[in-house]
Amino acid sequence: MGEAQERTGRRLAAVPPVSPAGGPRPSVTAVAPAKINLHLAVGDARADGYHELVTVYRALDLWEEVTVGFAPEGDDDEVTVSGPGADQVPTDRTNLAARAVDLLRDEAGVDRPVSIGIVKGVPVAGGMAGGSADAAAALVATDRLLGLGLTRSELEERAGRLGSDIPFCVRGGTALGTGRGEELATLLHARAEQFVVVATARGGLSTPAVYAELDRLRAEAAGSGGREQPRVGAVEPLVEALAGDAPAVVAALLGNDLQAAALSLRPELRRTLRAGEEAGALHGMVSGSGPTCLFFCASHDDAIAVATELSGAGVAREVRVARGPVGGARVLDSRDS
Repeated sequence: MGEAQERTGRRLAAVPPVSPAGGPRPSVTAVAPAKINLHLAVGDARADGYHELVTVYRALDLWEEVTVGFAPEGDDDEVTVSGPGADQVPTDRTNLAARAVDLLRDEAGVDRPVSIGIVKGVPVAGGMAGGSADAAAALVATDRLLGLGLTRSELEERAGRLGSDIPFCVRGGTALGTGRGEELATLLHARAEQFVVVATARGGLSTPAVYAELDRLRAEAAGSGGREQPRVGAVEPLVEALAGDAPAVVAALLGNDLQAAALSLRPELRRTLRAGEEAGALHGMVSGSGPTCLFFCASHDDAIAVATELSGAGVAREVRVARGPVGGARVLDSRDS
């Protein structure tokens, strides 16, 4: 541990859990957004098992809500989950929100039992970082609960210890991600509103399985002398286009290297993509590792029309209209509820 971290650790451990009024704070609720990848270029597997990524993240207004509170002395920690797909979310110590709470509780030297309540608003196992958003919201809520006073950059540093997408869910907006996705550079110029139809599939896809399938497809093509799966190419044209307000130009530059692997594992997603584009979307693609499909539209009215067509086509479990960019994880004040 470096000198700066040691100083931070001593400072955190010295701060007791308080409320703004100075009394005990029973619980804090925070929210964090879904993420999508407007550009996802996947390199080869690294020695640590991760893949080198170049991605453009965008936060959408689909929210995970996490409440962290102190439980009565003598009780065990508890994780509860509600909302769509709740039965697919672990409630043991592998839960990312629980790991986020543990990280800050251990750092602060606080051993009081906690309760963690998660309300799902992001598709589970849908390639939109619902679990990462849980962790981001839990970090922000626990920081406030324990009175730690961490800066946004300090929260992002801790988020990076937990997972690749979590720092972005803390930050929000639109950002360029490199490394395994955790190294962020905010794209301040990318502020034009974007409307996206989100079509969730029946059942999920494992992110590790999708990466493994991409590796298999690439190795198979190389071994047979066949043509390799196409790659999305350079990110710079998209970054430049995001400075403007031309949805069709942006849509033409979107891409996801994981799409081929997701379609290999779930071929029926081709029908969903075709239906959305035939309904009038500017561009359709698999979200991250899938199986959620995204349809980028020129306006809110166009998005409503595409969503209506997709709902009637029966090619998705659920269809929602979302917009971005939105901000990152934040505590809900009483006036927000």
